[in-house]
Amino acid sequence: MRGVFVDANESLAVIMEKLEKPGDPKVTINRNPDIKPEDYPAVLDGAEIAIVDHTALPTAVAKQCKGLKDVVFLGTGARSYMNPEELAEFGISVHLIKGYGDTAVAESAIALMWASARVIAMMDREMRVGNWLREDGMQLTGKTLGLVGFGGIAAEVARIALGSGMKVIAWNRSPKSYPGVEFTELDTVLARSDVVSIHLLLNDDTRGMITREKIGKMKPGVILVNTARAAIVDEAAMIDALNSGHIHHAGLDVFNTEPLPGDHPLTKIANVTLSAHSAFRTPEASENLIHAAWEHCRRIAKA
Repeated sequence: MRGVFVDANESLAVIMEKLEKPGDPKVTINRNPDIKPEDYPAVLDGAEIAIVDHTALPTAVAKQCKGLKDVVFLGTGARSYMNPEELAEFGISVHLIKGYGDTAVAESAIALMWASARVIAMMDREMRVGNWLREDGMQLTGKTLGLVGFGGIAAEVARIALGSGMKVIAWNRSPKSYPGVEFTELDTVLARSDVVSIHLLLNDDTRGMITREKIGKMKPGVILVNTARAAIVDEAAMIDALNSGHIHHAGLDVFNTEPLPGDHPLTKIANVTLSAHSAFRTPEASENLIHAAWEHCRRIAKA
């Protein structure tokens, strides 16, 4: 059995090589993170396993990949890049990797929250062009953080926020409990929170879930943080709320179009702090990720 890491950046490629063990299935590393979907058949060249970072795999293209049986997606958000149910109909299984970067993503969400509260990015931009902009920030101690979705990442966010003196409330689709966190209805979370942070997987139920109506129920002057998936939030409604000031500031790591085009409306709004879908990117998380990818490959090869 043979695999191909189809879109490895150099740092992930080095870790992949480092964690290889004697007896592992043969995995070829394609050190080109910028391949196009139509490149899959040539890059895979008949391999049974595709290890995929963030390159879309349309079902029509997957059908052209002779021999492909398993896709190891490096993360949990495969639905943003492929249709697992359609692939399963053609005998291709999609394997996800959960929990590898919970702490990394949580720390990024907290960083975006603090940067948004103190408008650090805005002041930085203005000072670089000679403007001594001094803005009042939001003091977060004693404020309420609302978590929409409560898995491993949200639990880490709650741990850090509680330790910094914030109140934490949360909504989750299934019952959860966590020390110090009050679980309540979604609309209550939106209405009571000074900061709303999104922590949901993207699926048919969550796509577009934070509608214009839901945004309207948020507290005026709220900070919105999204390190999950952009499509969970109505982008046009969010932009309108940012322009009106109903959302005081947004800290965003995920976007409907990635890379984010330079002329996108979000790049023109002052009260937004942007990061390039990098919340999960730490050496520790990357090593966890590739270790789990190798474990998938080993298990598949033995099946």
